[in-house]
Amino acid sequence: MQLLRRSLLMGVRLAAAALVGTALAGTAMAQSASDRAVEAAKKYAGQTITIVWEAGLQSLDPLNFSGPKWEKLTGMKIKVIEVPTAEMFTKILQEHRSGSGAYDALNVIPSWMPDLVSAGALEQLDSWVDKFDYRKDLQDISPMFRDNWMKVNGKIYGFPDDGDCFIMYYRKDIFADPALREAFKAKYNREMDVPKTWADFAEVGAFITEKMAPKTYGAAFFRDAPYAQFMFQERFRNEGGKFFDANTMKATINSDIGVKVLAGMRAENKFMPPGVETWGFVENLAAFATGQTAMTISWPPYGRWTAGYGTDDKVMSWVPKTQIAGKVGYALPPGGHPELAAGFSLSVSADSKNKEAAYLFIQWLNSPEISTERVQIPYTLRDPFRDNHYTDPYYLSRWPDAKYYLETLKQAATYGLLDLSIIQTDKYEEALRQGISRLWAGDDPKAIADKIAAQWDAITQKVGVEKQKAAYADWAGKSAAYPK
Repeated sequence: MQLLRRSLLMGVRLAAAALVGTALAGTAMAQSASDRAVEAAKKYAGQTITIVWEAGLQSLDPLNFSGPKWEKLTGMKIKVIEVPTAEMFTKILQEHRSGSGAYDALNVIPSWMPDLVSAGALEQLDSWVDKFDYRKDLQDISPMFRDNWMKVNGKIYGFPDDGDCFIMYYRKDIFADPALREAFKAKYNREMDVPKTWADFAEVGAFITEKMAPKTYGAAFFRDAPYAQFMFQERFRNEGGKFFDANTMKATINSDIGVKVLAGMRAENKFMPPGVETWGFVENLAAFATGQTAMTISWPPYGRWTAGYGTDDKVMSWVPKTQIAGKVGYALPPGGHPELAAGFSLSVSADSKNKEAAYLFIQWLNSPEISTERVQIPYTLRDPFRDNHYTDPYYLSRWPDAKYYLETLKQAATYGLLDLSIIQTDKYEEALRQGISRLWAGDDPKAIADKIAAQWDAITQKVGVEKQKAAYADWAGKSAAYPK
């Protein structure tokens, strides 16, 4: 009987222990992705993680917000290495080749990832994703960014962290003006609607300039070559172009479509403000925000700033004060498939001496909870990329038309196009930039396209046709490579 009592007591204790264990496991599973990262990182308290971030305004995120908050939560310190965006790829590669281990976490433009992975500079993240139960949280990233910006050859090397995409901004009051609409219909026998094709864009833009310039021109874009090459990539594919013959890897950028796009880009400058060929991001923003232009295409910050959101912060004093708040509409660019231009992903350096600690920091930064805060801080220049960002109640209430802005960004994330991302992409983009500079100088579009194609073929030969063919096949197989 005594033996039986002991057996029963032992059984009760084991059952109770099992219930407690189950409860604790349930609690752990119930933790958010940010909480899991924080709890796991506490064992690294006192250590310092070095992260590479784009220099300037953007670096205020880890310097003023996320870095101090992470240190308070975990006891770890964050050291921020600021590098100009144009130099980041080279700096990351140089550090890897030196083997110094100076960097732990990295900001990486997704189009660089094939090169950096090929060089061995990025750490594969899959094992930590599973260890810290982050895979399900990655499913909440908008599919366009998740399926196209995270992986190389099916393995995870980065977490999408900045939902860069082009959208069209237009003046609602101008498009609703009864007199303008009547005059346009009389001339073109159709309504003056927000353009859905580039032919429509040319007609509407020229018409507004004819009727309203010099007070307001029909449109303007940033035409500085580093920006304009992204717009060429987008428009070329929307018109049906392919960058290469997939079988031979011969460049096809000098097809009739490529020539047509280059000629169209230059022709449109005629109804844009004088000197637009030299405009960059800020010049174009100033023209639109002050009412000088009726349409433009740019990254998401234009939508926030022209509504007046966040521009009263002293670090945002360089942003031109909007004169068109409440008058801005949002739409997809002509063609309906906007460029996912540049953007950033968070990665771990393969040479880091603190890889797991670095991973935990980027999981925390990227988590649904923390990223939702970060994309709403004006100075971070981080744009929505998770499903919950587009529906966050606070974001939806930031200004009267914020809900339409977020709806359009979600559409852009659904139908967007991935930047060309192959081996030595920077060299192909440089050839494009040179070609666009010659376009603004007045060179023949066909001759420009032929020169770009010849430069691309030479780069491909230097990389190795078969090697590049495999990289291109991996990129072209992604859902956002070409319009479906």
